[in-house]
Amino acid sequence: MAGPSRRDVLALGAATAAVALLPSRVFAASPTETPLHGLSAFGDLKYAAGFSNFDYVNPEAPKGGTFNFSPFSWLFNQNPQTFNTLNSFILKGDSPPRMEMCFDSLMASALDEPDSMYGLVAKTVTIAPDRNSFTFKLRPEARFHDGSPLTAEDAAFSYKLLKSDGAPDFAIPLARLADAVADDKQTLRLIFDGKQSERLILSIIGFPILSRTDIETNGFKGGMRPLLGSGAYKVGRVSPGQTIEYERVADYWARDLNVNRGQNNFDRIRIDFYLDRRANFEALKKGDTFYREESVSRSWALDYDFPSLKEGRVVKREFPTEKRPRMQAIALNHRRDRFNDVRVRQAIGLCFDFEWAKRNFFYDLYNRSQSLFELSDFRAEGKPGAEELALLEPLRGNIPEEAFGEAVLQPVSDGSGRDRKMLGKASKLLADAGWKRTGSFVENDKGEKLTLEMLSDEEVLSQRFSPFIENMRAVGIDATSRIVDTPQYQRRLSEYDFDLVIAAFLFSPSPTQDEMEQFFHSRSAAMPGTRNYAGISDPAVDTLVDAVGAAKDRQSLIIAMRALDRVLRARHDWIPNYHNANHWVAFWDMFGFKEPKPDYAFPIESLWWFDKNKAAKIGKA
Repeated sequence: MAGPSRRDVLALGAATAAVALLPSRVFAASPTETPLHGLSAFGDLKYAAGFSNFDYVNPEAPKGGTFNFSPFSWLFNQNPQTFNTLNSFILKGDSPPRMEMCFDSLMASALDEPDSMYGLVAKTVTIAPDRNSFTFKLRPEARFHDGSPLTAEDAAFSYKLLKSDGAPDFAIPLARLADAVADDKQTLRLIFDGKQSERLILSIIGFPILSRTDIETNGFKGGMRPLLGSGAYKVGRVSPGQTIEYERVADYWARDLNVNRGQNNFDRIRIDFYLDRRANFEALKKGDTFYREESVSRSWALDYDFPSLKEGRVVKREFPTEKRPRMQAIALNHRRDRFNDVRVRQAIGLCFDFEWAKRNFFYDLYNRSQSLFELSDFRAEGKPGAEELALLEPLRGNIPEEAFGEAVLQPVSDGSGRDRKMLGKASKLLADAGWKRTGSFVENDKGEKLTLEMLSDEEVLSQRFSPFIENMRAVGIDATSRIVDTPQYQRRLSEYDFDLVIAAFLFSPSPTQDEMEQFFHSRSAAMPGTRNYAGISDPAVDTLVDAVGAAKDRQSLIIAMRALDRVLRARHDWIPNYHNANHWVAFWDMFGFKEPKPDYAFPIESLWWFDKNKAAKIGKA
């Protein structure tokens, strides 16, 4: 498996709650008109007011050292291969991963809870009786890196700016924000239009707070001037497209807050950028990179035998993946008319021989994905129960009939690489859709060939899917693969200028309505820069996305997500590929960390620390 491409890994908002003994209403455990130190959608907060630190950190972790790593996840417009802007919050350009470390937010997530946020810049939050507005009391000690105070005016300005000029990651969730008002320097009110999902607040209280003065003076645009931040780190040395260093802010105003204690331990975090994954891997072997997560099964199986690993200076191990739904899948772009027929999309899916690829490419290290929400409770199984049917029945006639039967499963081949039965079925589906074989390729009644180009910026992806291309050509599809450079790839993704792309996503533990809108809703289909790569624009799907937002408890969320999964799988907009249940990592043995890792995120650059004694033993002191 190749790593996810560009903006394809999400860590949006907070979300899911424990299965048992949950209240029946969102924020039911959070009273209105009472200042609260945190918010939890579906259950009580784990940490009481005045807690000292999160359980998954070492509060005595030493500060110091440098952490040079290859990021394995990224947000917004960030790119792990190159960068040409230091603004992560707009659509234009490619910014470096971890830029968000430079900015504080109203509240911060607890990584051992699926749906909880605790005060950071905001000391407390008060929910209005109608639950349409939230009042935050900001800490008067909050400061930007230049020493200027961070006020409610900055926060209100930031929310309005991100709504109007921010990337879709911000604009879509903020669409229901009616106003952001600074009642005084330390009091912020976020007011919604009444049509929002009740859990929407959890998606936006982690958004960055920007300096109004800085933006009004210097603008909110791309370029290599960093925006003024207030977070634990600030931008240090920069070599555009090659290297960025983040320097720990020694006098960081929130260093000793409970939500930060034991975190942000490295004096310097460095990211070097490589266009070629082999060069990236060689940097680990040489000790130029200290931490790497492997994303190619062949490399994990065969390449980790270099001297420093054999000597015990480099550690190779697996960590369990997060308890969050994930998807790696092929998106077929409906904006191309030739992919609008579900039979064409289904035929294309039949050309992917996972069983052959698993044996020949993947070293039996991957499992076939069936769901768009794999490894979660949201994966549909078997036939829909009564509660799912209550959502699906009103849509009968507007959704595929297959959604009312057994959940659609991906075909199982004979593992030959060219399963004649599967390819024969694909040929019949194409013929039924009006594509007739004429010579080497199929044509429609206008004499047009069925063409398809798989777009990628990673050679390894193109190699892994070359048998898929060959099988499509075998059934008469004029299929090709194109590798483009990273900036062109990002531009074409943002403008939906492609036929087919392969993408991977990590969803939040309890997906919110705005998150699902980014992928599957009509509102995102025509908006540049969303993750709705398939171009889904269907009122029936919109209804199910709305049902996700209307969920009042954990069980109703599961039901709505399963119904959505069931319909999407029957539509064949996205063709699920495969998944891995663990992180494959290698690192130089000079770090300390607390185990077990938290269940819902794995920010090693924030949680780990430099261990001088370990470093001395391996010659890295």
